[in-house]
Amino acid sequence: PHASSVGDSEEEDTGFLEVTVSDMKHPPPELGPMPEGLSPQQVVRRHILGSIVQSERSYVDSLKRILQDYRNPLMEMEPKVLSARKCQVVFFRLKEILQCHSMFQIALASRVAEWDSAEKIGDLFVASFSKSMVLDVYSDYVNNFTTAMSLIKKACLTKPAFLDFLKKRQMASTDRVTLYGLMVKPIQRFPQFILLLQDMLKNTPKGHADRLSLQLALTELETLAEKLNEQKRLADQVAEIQQLSKSISDRSSLNKLLSSGQRQLLLCETLTETVYGDRGQLIKSKERKVFLLNDMLVCANINFKGQLEISSLVPLGPKYVVKWSTALPQVQVVEVGQESGAYDKDNVVIHNAGAKKHAPAGQASHNKVYLGPPRLFQELQDLQKDLAVVEQITLLISTLHGTYQNLNMTVAQDWCLALQRMMKVKEEEIHSANKCRLRLLLPGKPDKSGRPISVMVVFITPNPLSKISWVNRLHLAKIGLREENQPGWLCPDEDKKSKAPFWCPILSCHMPAFSSKALDLQLGAAVHNPVQSSLLGFSAVSTSLPQGYLWVGGGQEGAGGQVEIFSLNRAVPRTVKSFPVASPVLCMEYIPEAGEGEPTGTQEHRTTTEQPPASPHPTVCLGLRDGSIAVYGSVDTGTQCLLTCKSPGMQPVLCLRHSPEYLFAGLQDGTVAAYPRRNGGLWDPTEQPTRLAVGTGPVRALLTLDETLWASCANQVTVLDATGLCAQQTFEAHPDAEASVTHMIKAGSGVWMAFSSGSSIRLFHTETLEHLQEINIATRTTFVLPGQKHVRVTSLLICQGSLWVGTDQGIIVLLPVPRLEGIPKITGKGIVSLNGHGGPVEFLAVALSTLAPDVLKGDQEEDEEGEEEKAPELDGPPPREMRKKGILLQYRLRSTSHLPGQLLSVREAPIGGTPAHTEEDGSIYEMADDPDVWVRSRPCARDTPRKEISSVAIVSGGRGYRNFNAESPRRGSDADSTLLIWQVPLML
Repeated sequence: PHASSVGDSEEEDTGFLEVTVSDMKHPPPELGPMPEGLSPQQVVRRHILGSIVQSERSYVDSLKRILQDYRNPLMEMEPKVLSARKCQVVFFRLKEILQCHSMFQIALASRVAEWDSAEKIGDLFVASFSKSMVLDVYSDYVNNFTTAMSLIKKACLTKPAFLDFLKKRQMASTDRVTLYGLMVKPIQRFPQFILLLQDMLKNTPKGHADRLSLQLALTELETLAEKLNEQKRLADQVAEIQQLSKSISDRSSLNKLLSSGQRQLLLCETLTETVYGDRGQLIKSKERKVFLLNDMLVCANINFKGQLEISSLVPLGPKYVVKWSTALPQVQVVEVGQESGAYDKDNVVIHNAGAKKHAPAGQASHNKVYLGPPRLFQELQDLQKDLAVVEQITLLISTLHGTYQNLNMTVAQDWCLALQRMMKVKEEEIHSANKCRLRLLLPGKPDKSGRPISVMVVFITPNPLSKISWVNRLHLAKIGLREENQPGWLCPDEDKKSKAPFWCPILSCHMPAFSSKALDLQLGAAVHNPVQSSLLGFSAVSTSLPQGYLWVGGGQEGAGGQVEIFSLNRAVPRTVKSFPVASPVLCMEYIPEAGEGEPTGTQEHRTTTEQPPASPHPTVCLGLRDGSIAVYGSVDTGTQCLLTCKSPGMQPVLCLRHSPEYLFAGLQDGTVAAYPRRNGGLWDPTEQPTRLAVGTGPVRALLTLDETLWASCANQVTVLDATGLCAQQTFEAHPDAEASVTHMIKAGSGVWMAFSSGSSIRLFHTETLEHLQEINIATRTTFVLPGQKHVRVTSLLICQGSLWVGTDQGIIVLLPVPRLEGIPKITGKGIVSLNGHGGPVEFLAVALSTLAPDVLKGDQEEDEEGEEEKAPELDGPPPREMRKKGILLQYRLRSTSHLPGQLLSVREAPIGGTPAHTEEDGSIYEMADDPDVWVRSRPCARDTPRKEISSVAIVSGGRGYRNFNAESPRRGSDADSTLLIWQVPLML
């Protein structure tokens, strides 16, 4: 039965046969003593198996505890503190979850018993957790979780006896875990399994019987976890929107908007709103809940009255009171340092929560906004005053006639230096405070003369990641409101209600691929050349495209070629350079510097050779139709052509790939040319490349995989040893000899391939070369262009859990694939882009840049790092105990140490500075088996700085731009080559 038909009686809740698993008939899994002579890997695998068994046992125990210690007593209690119906809702589907895992235990026991002979467990996970029953039961549980918790909450507030029962149960248990702590465990179960299976896979050698099934199991669990995550997110989103609309009067227009069901919640978080006075002093700071919906921003007061005692047992959702709401297009983010042109200062009122009415426009200009919290600003001013005083004292000391042990010029100068250093630290603190400040400009009520007034609201975010996330989501949500993104994607689902999911890529711009209009240029290839620029502002990262340059190459049939280079370091790309080449560009390869994303091979080469490397900078290689390969330096070094060479027999170069030792070129005549790289840099143009014959037709696609190179010729793929340059094996990728392999792309432990004819793509295992899945793209495209049966795949790309497929119709299809190291099977329906090209999608390229992790450090960590760096400035190493406190001043004079007054030093970080979890938090932050994973669906505080954030853009190239929305006719200028650029919300 579904959640809707939860009945009052016991019987209705058994949609499953009751199976009681007795411990007599089925003893729990038990791993015997370890046999002699195991390899280190086998020992590790046995330990991981032990962890699987043990964590599963404790999980099953927790499920039993919920039923035995809570559900059953509540059902039997007289008088009832919780009605039978409410009990059904609170403990919905728990019996069935226990059932699934009891069955799994039986199967696990037999596997464990024969472990030392068979060493197989992957297939058991596949069999146990791919059943639709498991997904259904867990989905019901996850979707019901918020409801169950709010029922418990209400009962705590209204029935003292119930609250008392929960407390007693918690105290009576050995580990003091609350009911909430137990009930959150099913939500964590699959993420825990995934970690264990990843470990098992790392320690399972290639060729092992269990390997493919472990990879499939990982895929199965990841897909399951992903689906549950998405459902939980949607359920939370609905709950938050309901909670918000509850707080608004039914008559208001905002309520009508919220209840229409058209609103998506993109982000909501508790932020601290701060209000400053005219001298920059902090007048007020208050926690607000801020909601970013797909088309508006809402700020609400939080009301937590009278809930403290209960919140230690169940996390409570607060009541909200809406303070203001603004349509998104009217919201502007203002960064410190960008104020100048962003708005007219005279008309800004710094939002003052204390004042009931806005200050008149004339006064507004006095309300200066200081960077950094004003406290810091005040402290900086105090230091400046103190420095002036100390400088005067120094002057006075210099006039002393006698010599005194602890009052002389050395001490005085030390004082001055220390104060100057402390001022520098303050300035840095002010700068870093901006990392957590979100300053928004909103339209206020017009003044008396009717001039519009803007109101500045300042929020402090909990950490730098959160600030970036807000700026990024606000930016993309605004782009999402443009016509071409309304809607931008179509979900070919049976029920037409399904909206495009919230992570959908958003078309951020489309533009001509070449600046010269005179020639009719066709696109050949594109590649992203990332750059690391520290100049780019901290939050520019969250609104602009990924850092770096996009190289686009093409040409004209039978004539020359052209390269256009775009700078991406802004919201819309612009051309920075374009130049002609001898012949049309057919392919491109970006070769990073050794050490920049390269395997270590190149670095070793470097250290052994005496001479300096030939190409220390990253390079871009172009393969041309006339058989030449041209190598260019990156844009930062002036894009000079470093080298050109001809392919053997002047054969057109169809594809290029690099490994640490070689640059491989796939040629028209069925050979691969391997150019050896010298000293981690370029190769010697006088030396002939090694030629490897692959077949008689053109080599259309190359792929480097670990130590091998895959090369395709007609419908065959040959696997070559990338170091020894000899063929290892050849397999048939398509039964039809006419269907040449045109694209190969790797993800996890699989390779997806596309072909020159037919509309299917096929998946192969990288290790056994087995064919694992086939998907027909034509079925997806008919939603956009009905009746089009003959579709050909013209480009493929895998990026962050999505397989992008470009077709000869100009339509782009997006299919979900797992991200982990399992098998990249396509697991869902996919979505179709309503923005595409007038002709074939010639290429799909990804631009990705990673934000340097130091940008994300909180002040706390910066202080710690800072001490380490500043220490060398001192004379001699400071004593250990002083160094801990970040003291910048070290007296050389022994006698000053006993002087009265404090040591001149940087203020210590307050002891409660880090978000330390106190004992009582333990009840909400129920600890998982792994101490590093805190529940409450967010990673533990100490995990955040290690994360990296990547900004991603997907670029497609083809003839013209076309919007496939039925209403809009084809746009003109289909002839010109066009680039479309999509952005995805920052991956945090």
